[in-house]
Amino acid sequence: MKQTLETLISEINNYSLDEKIEAINSIKKELHKISPFSNEPVDCVIWVKNNSVHANDYNPNSVAPPEMKLLHISISEDGYTQPIVSMLEENGMREVIDGFHRHRVGKEYEDVQNRVHSYLPVVTINENRKDKADRIASTIRHNRARGKHKVTAMSDIVVDLKKRNWSDEKIARELGMDPDEVLRLSQISGLAEMFEDKEFSMSWDIDSINNDDNIIIEEENAE
Repeated sequence: MKQTLETLISEINNYSLDEKIEAINSIKKELHKISPFSNEPVDCVIWVKNNSVHANDYNPNSVAPPEMKLLHISISEDGYTQPIVSMLEENGMREVIDGFHRHRVGKEYEDVQNRVHSYLPVVTINENRKDKADRIASTIRHNRARGKHKVTAMSDIVVDLKKRNWSDEKIARELGMDPDEVLRLSQISGLAEMFEDKEFSMSWDIDSINNDDNIIIEEENAE
């Protein structure tokens, strides 16, 4: 096997940069198929062009400028120690599930971009997590495990999952919340929108409330 590897390495060393990266990625993918850890995304880290990776539209996490600067320093000094978690789309593009700011550093900071040849390290989530609601849940779990998320954005996400027919119990389980937290986030925003098309939504107006109060008062007086 050692001789086979040496021959393979010698051949790959003659390739151009892009060809070399593609060949190494292909070998990693084939080894991943027979790996005892084939169900673990981190078992197969590959490098892809940074223009093939794009942000999702639901991430409630944010990094303040000082922390973003520190992340840049960290990647500059220590290198990429964590891959970007991504979903592979049918068109070959990748959506970021976790690692949005690591993805930004690799695109926006010239020193890092040059060092990694405009590539980014990625892992691919399991195929059964491709539904948007599942991807949202995966992103939230990554964020909450680090203790970082915006409350208002989390509220919007909870409402969105409710619209996707997720029960409170499923939301709590998938996002690592307790039922009270799901309820509180539901109440912050979105509930009025969820019920605006219901027939009873127009009944709560000042005139009807006043009329009801008058009826109650008249009935009490009659007694």
